[in-house]
Amino acid sequence: MTPMPDMQQSPDTRKIAIDKVGVKDIGYPVVVQDKHRERQHTVARVNMYVDLPEQFKGTHMSRFIEVLNLYHGEISVENIETILGEMKQRLEAGRAHLELSFPYFIEKRAPVSQARSLLEYQCRMIGTLGENYDFILEASIPVTSLCPCSKEISERGAHNQRSIVTVQIRYDDHVWLEDLIAWVEDCASCQVYALLKREDEKAVTERAYDNPMFVEDMVRAVTEKLRTIERIRWFKIQCENFESIHNHSAYAMIEGQNC
Repeated sequence: MTPMPDMQQSPDTRKIAIDKVGVKDIGYPVVVQDKHRERQHTVARVNMYVDLPEQFKGTHMSRFIEVLNLYHGEISVENIETILGEMKQRLEAGRAHLELSFPYFIEKRAPVSQARSLLEYQCRMIGTLGENYDFILEASIPVTSLCPCSKEISERGAHNQRSIVTVQIRYDDHVWLEDLIAWVEDCASCQVYALLKREDEKAVTERAYDNPMFVEDMVRAVTEKLRTIERIRWFKIQCENFESIHNHSAYAMIEGQNC
């Protein structure tokens, strides 16, 4: 049989290298370490990329899926570096990237009734392997914020809203998602729960009223907390308040390093 032409390996004369080329938004089962149950199975949206030297016309897209299938049922934070190495080898690349975005569930108890429910957190793992390995853990945490200005100037009540705090960290030793999420929740006006009875609703409403915070307050509070965690080397904290009395969101961000 006549060999089939390999168009991806044909030369390109434009002398333009590509930083990232690959596949996006693949739904795939993954395993995440669970602090209380050891392992949690979830489904991630997966992005896989490599760099492409200027002399090649294209990359072999099917090889990304082949690598993913090699680790079926075994994709977790512990072997992301191994998967990246396999991507580099199979695609003859100098740099590989892997991104896993997934829902993670934590059981929470309501503050008064102790009613149990599962709350969903959107999380992400971002791995890059070139000459060195880099890994970032990300979690987006829903919380409640109550406006200090509204409370100060109003005779009755104060406006509050749901907020999302998104935290990215690089660390030297393992950080549990449960711990990272708890650190952030403690820095808000109040936590968010999936299930609240009337006595719980009273408690969280009063908790938020007694603990008013601007969006600036929350990113500063999370920064103060992460600076006390020695194994965290770098962090990026973003907070978005979905304002209840404005048709826009309030936003703040801090990026820093622990010495």
